[in-house]
Amino acid sequence: MRVGRIPYVNCAPVYGAIDRGVVPLAGTLVDGVPSALNQAIAGGTLDVSVVSAVEYARDHARYLLLPDLAISCDGAVKSVMLFSTRPAESLDGERVLVSRSSMTSVALLELLFEHVWRARPVFVPGDAEAADLAQDAEPCAARLVIGDAALMLRHPTHPVAVAHGRAYPHVYDLGSEWKAWTGLPFVFAVWVARRDIPVADALRVHGALIESRDWGLAHIDTLAADAATSCGLPARVLADYLSGLDYRLGLPYLEGLTTFFRRLELAGRVPAGRLEFLPAA
Repeated sequence: MRVGRIPYVNCAPVYGAIDRGVVPLAGTLVDGVPSALNQAIAGGTLDVSVVSAVEYARDHARYLLLPDLAISCDGAVKSVMLFSTRPAESLDGERVLVSRSSMTSVALLELLFEHVWRARPVFVPGDAEAADLAQDAEPCAARLVIGDAALMLRHPTHPVAVAHGRAYPHVYDLGSEWKAWTGLPFVFAVWVARRDIPVADALRVHGALIESRDWGLAHIDTLAADAATSCGLPARVLADYLSGLDYRLGLPYLEGLTTFFRRLELAGRVPAGRLEFLPAA
């Protein structure tokens, strides 16, 4: 089994026990940014993967959702951020750089501009990983940054923030903006299995991911300390970040997910669909 993993800090609670050998996985982990994993599982080179929520909505007939497993927030997410030189409402016609790494974050940003900020900027796809921010000089009025790069850019003493942060006095957390707009949690990523793989194999992977997730949630401080060495952020900041995310898929989060999908469907951005989960047997 080929199992996709996003190499961001926010995935550490799901994969941490597998990485340490605490929980065995009957498969091989394949790393990639969300958009790369979306393409890989759609193309059949992955069997099970975490994917952008929009990837499921875009092609739900290809996938089954893994129950009780997601990356979600109920309010601030802290790692999906719009950094802007001006208030979002005043960005009509301005260039907004959007990360190529995430379909869901871009789709959410488009909805927020249309329905909340009432502005129509020019969205320009670009690279916004940490290494790109450190050397990027492309002029833009605002930029959407996700994952570890967003954590770095919003932390005032990190070198990436020192180099770029002062250019963006207006900062918007997309999880908070969605919550203020709808009153609901938001689901950024889900885990899916391709429908053409044996259910028993998918269930074994699902069981390992759930067991690893439960271990990870009980060892947030350990995971944060490990991540601090690689991304240059204080362990306490990362522990607070991970503790603010939800890795399950309870009823309020399902409501948030279906509301998001319904708004995208009404906007003509995804086809009509439904949520279908991996069966128990």
